[in-house]
Formats: sequence, C-alpha cells, structure tokens
Amino acid sequence: MKFKCLIGLTSVFIFLLSCKTEESLNKGTEEVYRMEQEDLMEFGYNLNNFTVVRDTIKPGDTFGLILERNNIDYPKIYEIAEKAKDTFDIRKLQIGKPYTLLCSKDESREPQSFIYQPNREDYVVIEFCDSILAYREKKPITLRRKVASGIISDNLSNTMDRQGLPYQLIYDMSDIYAWTVDFFRLQKGDRFKVIYNQRFIDDSISTGIESIEAAYFEHRDESFYAFNYVIDSTKSIADYFDENTKSLRKTFLQAPVKFSRVSSRYNLNRRIAYYGYKRRPHKGTDFAAGVGTPILATANGTVIESTRRGGNGKYVKIRHNPTYSTQYLHMSKRAVNVGDYVKQGDVIGYVGMTGNTAGPHVCYRFWKFGKQVDPFKEKLPSAESVPDSLLTDYKNFISPLKQELDAIPYTEEDSEAFPQESEITQLD
Repeated sequence: MKFKCLIGLTSVFIFLLSCKTEESLNKGTEEVYRMEQEDLMEFGYNLNNFTVVRDTIKPGDTFGLILERNNIDYPKIYEIAEKAKDTFDIRKLQIGKPYTLLCSKDESREPQSFIYQPNREDYVVIEFCDSILAYREKKPITLRRKVASGIISDNLSNTMDRQGLPYQLIYDMSDIYAWTVDFFRLQKGDRFKVIYNQRFIDDSISTGIESIEAAYFEHRDESFYAFNYVIDSTKSIADYFDENTKSLRKTFLQAPVKFSRVSSRYNLNRRIAYYGYKRRPHKGTDFAAGVGTPILATANGTVIESTRRGGNGKYVKIRHNPTYSTQYLHMSKRAVNVGDYVKQGDVIGYVGMTGNTAGPHVCYRFWKFGKQVDPFKEKLPSAESVPDSLLTDYKNFISPLKQELDAIPYTEEDSEAFPQESEITQLD
C-alpha cells in the first residue's frame, strides 16, 4: 500500500447546525447538517490537503535546483536522490515536461512530494515527508470506441485531417493497407470506414489510438476489408485479415517511408540532371521526404552493410532470405549496425542528402538473386492466412464487425455527426 503524506491542514470544513424544535425535542433527536468541500483527486492524492505548485522543467533546471528553490536543503536533496535512483533517474528530467510539488498548507509551505510527468499517461512520484518513497504510476485510461468514415477529395491525410481525426489514425490506416491500397495513387471518390478505440485521460485528453478493430477501404471500385484478429492468444499475436481470411500484410512493405511520394521510379533508360542528362540506368525507386524522416525496413532480415560509400552516401543493406535483399541510400544517419536483426517497420535510418543527390530522399533498391529489379513489378508473397483450425472462430468474430462496417454511412466532411463515438471501458 502506497504511503501518502497527510501532513498539512485539512481542507474539510464541518459546520454543525443543531435545530431543536419542539417536535425534535419531543422525539429526543438532533438534526446534524454537514457541509464538506468536494475532494479534488489527482495522482492518488486529495489536492485540497496541500498547497499545490505546478510548473514545467525550464532550461538549466535540475531536481536539486527545484527543491532548493522550495526550501529543501542540500543534504536532504542528496538523500532523496539516492533513495529514488532505483525507481527514477532524476538526471533525466526533460525540458518542457510538467511537474507538481505538493507542499504543506502552513506558512512554511514545505514540499512533501515531487511528481514528474514524462508523458500524458505516466507519472513518477517521489515522497519525502517522513520516509522517502519513489514509485511510477499511470493515470486511469478511458477507452472510447469510435467510428469514422470519409470520401477522398484529394488524399487520405488531408481528408482525415480536415475532419479532425487523430493523426495517428492516418498512420495506422496506412500501415494496415500498406500493400493492398496504393496510397500514392488514391483517386478522388475513394472512400473509407473505420472502427477504432481511442485512449483518454481525465475523460477529455486524448493520448492516442489504442487499436483499430476493423476497417474498410474502397479504391478504384475495389473493396478491401480489414479485421484485427488474434491468431495466438498465448503470445497476444494479432494481425489484419480480410473477409476471406487472407492476411493484408505482405512479406515486404510497399515503401520504406510513410506518406512520401515517388519522385523517380526504376528506369534503365533514365536521363539524370545531376549527371548532365546523360543516360544512366536508375536501378532504384526514389521516395522524396524531408531530412530526418524515419526510414523503415520493408521486411524482416539481417543487416549485411551499414556504411558510407561514394555516390550512395550513407546506406544500409538488409538480407531478407536467400532470394531477396533491400538497400536504402542517401541517409543522413544510420540507426543499425552490421549483424543486427530487424523486423518489418523498424527504423533503420533517416532521410538525408549524402552522396550524389540533388534533394532529400531515400533511394530504395530491391535485389532478387543478386540482381536489382523493380519491386513494383515483382509478384511478392503474402503473409500467412488465418489457420484452418481457427476458420470457424474467425468467421464468427468478423460477422458482427462486418455488419457494423457496412451500416456506417459515408459522412460529408462538414457534418457535425463525424466522427461518432461511445465509451466502452475503464482501465485502471
């Protein structure tokens, strides 16, 4: 049981009013009226019991300076830091992050607890009123189940952004349909529906998307369903499958960067401005993106090269199996070393302009049996489908979700009904 400091004057005011009427005297009773100030709970404390000081970490601030400014002497600060170090390294306070001091309500306003919030969900408590205690906690999270729909007017990102949808939802949708839908070539009139769970703290502050339960995308008059299904409950392994039990995930991602554009395709007869428009084969696909954009491994594999060389600049090469390898050129920074095993979607570097390049981009090269080929023209294998042993369970699982998706109307961007939501559970 966590020890909570109770030092300080109570903020509960009790007024006893006794009204002795002739009737009450005859009954031998006394009516007592009690008026109490409502508890204000946060971080597991009743804040009414303290003088509360809130601030953010400023440049030059340290744990010691903050406490020293609030009348804690250095020997005490050292003792607190030593006993708290196994729970939290006080040297890792980040500029701009909020902290709260709970101080006594007497004239001394002596700090009793220091609470630091590295993000919206987590917080660290260091108590030092009597004994010193440090621990980590999470704020209670509310999950709200939401549905959304839309019709593409220009691109998915702009369409969802104009409707006030979380930006993470855009990324998650693009991940689900990374191979089945070409997000670089969406057409006006393409449409989507999605059922998802969003996290909230204090019932109002969003902390991100918990999961997408199901989605539907209509692209070039072709329909693509996606259902989030757990295929191994013991290991909590889930994936997205269509209504026919086929996985939406391919062995390779279609692009090594998110929401980029293809600035130059694989072309053996291309004339390159950088080389004076001489004909030089371009055996890669260029994805234009800003410097520092994360570059992702398009499939599982082992890093066989991570270096800088000539016109390639800084690059990484990954061997996926005896057949396929991929290479990622012109990085500003490499994030992996030779021998590292990476999984599909792992960050392996960042977009830059090293080597021979006229602008920031990643040149993505695809090797098959040691020969560079165009990945967009390769018939690459899909991931595994739902196992036969789970087919009946899967069909039963997706049936109500599919009915719900089909019933969601397409909402115009200016409609107040978009998106819909309902709270589904409370997590401690």
